[in-house]
Amino acid sequence: MAIKVRDFEVRLTRNKEERRLVRRLRYDVFVTEEGASATPEQHELQEEFDSFDKYADYMAVFHDGKIVGAYRIIDKKAADKMGGFYTETEFNISKIKKASDNIAEMSRACVAQEYRENALVMRMLWAGLSEYVLRRQIAVLFGVASWTGVKPVESAQAISYLYYNYLSPVRLRARVIPEKFAEGADPRMAKMNILPRAFVDEEKAKKQMTPLIKGYLRMGATFGQGVFIDKPFNTYDVFVMLQTKNMDAAYQKHFYGRENALEHLDVKPRPLHTLGKIMLKPITGSLNMLGAFFEFLLREDAADAEFIDEVPESDEE
Repeated sequence: MAIKVRDFEVRLTRNKEERRLVRRLRYDVFVTEEGASATPEQHELQEEFDSFDKYADYMAVFHDGKIVGAYRIIDKKAADKMGGFYTETEFNISKIKKASDNIAEMSRACVAQEYRENALVMRMLWAGLSEYVLRRQIAVLFGVASWTGVKPVESAQAISYLYYNYLSPVRLRARVIPEKFAEGADPRMAKMNILPRAFVDEEKAKKQMTPLIKGYLRMGATFGQGVFIDKPFNTYDVFVMLQTKNMDAAYQKHFYGRENALEHLDVKPRPLHTLGKIMLKPITGSLNMLGAFFEFLLREDAADAEFIDEVPESDEE
C-alpha cells in the first residue's frame, strides 16, 4: 500500500534505482553528516550499505522526485536468507527469536536534513511501518536506536532512565554483546545504569533523548539491557522492542475501537494465527479502520491522505 499526503508519498521501494536512492540518503546522513566510516566503494558510490541490505525491504518517503526519509526492514524470512539480523551483530536476541516467527527488525531510520523541521516525514514513515506490520502480521518489532558519538556518558540521564523504567520483560530481553565492540572500545561502557536511580531526572533524561527514541516510548516500546559502542558507525546504541499487544492504548483505541483490544494476544512459539486474523481484517476488507489509525498518526495532515493498495514490483538485487 502507498499512502499519499499532498505531494508526499510513503511506500516500499519498487526497483533498484529507488533502493539506490535510499542508500544515497543514508550516506548523506550517516557518513557525511554524522561521521560514520565508509569503505572506498561506498565513498565512490556515495551510498551507505552492508551485507544486510540484500534481502531487506526499504520503506521510503518520496517528495518532488526524491527520497527524503527511509527505514530498512528485515523480516524473519529475509534474515534466514542472510544468516541473521543486523541487530545480532550487537545484541543477543535469542529469546525473541525463540518466542515467535512473526518478528521484524527496523534499522537505518533517517530523514533528509532539510525535512527534519517538519514532523510529517517521520510520521509518514511510522504510518508506512505500521501498515507493513499489519500486512505481515508482525508480533514483535525491534531494532537499535542511536546517539551520535562514542561516549554514552553524554546521554547518562536518558540511558539510565530507560534502564530503571523501560527494560523489556526478562523472557524477551535482549542483551548487549560487549565482546563485539570494535578494538579500543571499553566493554565497561556497556552498562546502562550509568547513574544511580536517585540521580536520574526525568525532564533532563527526555531532553537527552533523540526524537526517534521519544517516539518509540510513545508507541509503548521497551528496551534491552546494555549499550553497544559502534565506533565504525560513530554511534552508541540501545536495543528497542515493541510487542504489538503492548502498543500504546491510544493507538489501539484509534485502530481497533477500544484501548485493550489486543490484551488477549501474546508472543507464542508458533506464528500468531489469532493475531493474523485480527490484523488482516482491515487489509483484506474495508480501509475505514485503517484510515482511522492513519488519521491518528498523521494528525492535521490526515485530511489530505490517500491510501492506494498495490502489489509492489520485486526489487531484490
